[in-house]
Amino acid sequence: MLGTGPWAHRTHAPALAAHTGSEFAGVWGRRPEAAAELARAYGVKVYEDPDELFADCDVAAFALPPDVQAPLAVRAAAAGCHLLLDKPVATEVEDARAVADAVKRHGVASVVFLTLRFAEPTSGWVGEQAARSGWFTAAAHWLGAVFPPDGTPSAYADSPWRKAKGGLWDVGPHALSVLIPILGEVTEVSATRGPSDVVQLALRHSSGAASTAVLSLGAPRAAAGVGLELRGAEGVFTLPGWSDVPGAYGRALDALLDSARTGVPDPRGAEFGARLTEILAEAQDQLPAG
Repeated sequence: MLGTGPWAHRTHAPALAAHTGSEFAGVWGRRPEAAAELARAYGVKVYEDPDELFADCDVAAFALPPDVQAPLAVRAAAAGCHLLLDKPVATEVEDARAVADAVKRHGVASVVFLTLRFAEPTSGWVGEQAARSGWFTAAAHWLGAVFPPDGTPSAYADSPWRKAKGGLWDVGPHALSVLIPILGEVTEVSATRGPSDVVQLALRHSSGAASTAVLSLGAPRAAAGVGLELRGAEGVFTLPGWSDVPGAYGRALDALLDSARTGVPDPRGAEFGARLTEILAEAQDQLPAG
């Protein structure tokens, strides 16, 4: 595992330690003292050099900021490691494409941990809706209170990339990861900015359906929440709630190992991650600076 922040402590490390189909081998981090502390907690090796970790391991699991993750993922793929990536893969299209290209060039498997695509019952729900036809429209919102105007910031607030990039980049991949497999590829994107870091996306999909997504990390606590509603010829369908994020991470690792064994690319892999970066970058280009 690469990374030592709150996400690594709360999700990645416990899920890797609990996974019965693999061995949690060690930790590397940009802060050696934090890596050593996390490694001690799980009785695993602490690595001083990420390339040493890549040489020792079959899978590299990333819990790093996107633009730190991307170049290291390219190096890991070149070393023959399968990649369990975090979202977004990168915030620059060139970097995200480099990861996807490295996966293909070196013949390794990849999965991007998009929570709703691996958590239950949301994962099954997405599959059920993708099997339907006649979609008309969808409306999604992911309003986080990471940087609330009316209270204490969350444990994830001490994150420079989240402060700089906001909800578009942090939670936008989650919304897109559900909308795209159900409604089809995004063919048109428009973006507007609201209060705080709010970004509203208006999307057109290859199915002909239209969707919207409202994204933020700076919502008031009373306004925070996640929802997605689909409307079409077969009725109205609402995204169910979910929990057990470490369990979802374990299922993402299962999917990666299955892809590695079969040689069949997972649809939630680096190529999909690169496409998400392309869509978000197109939206970002339409927003005023600041």
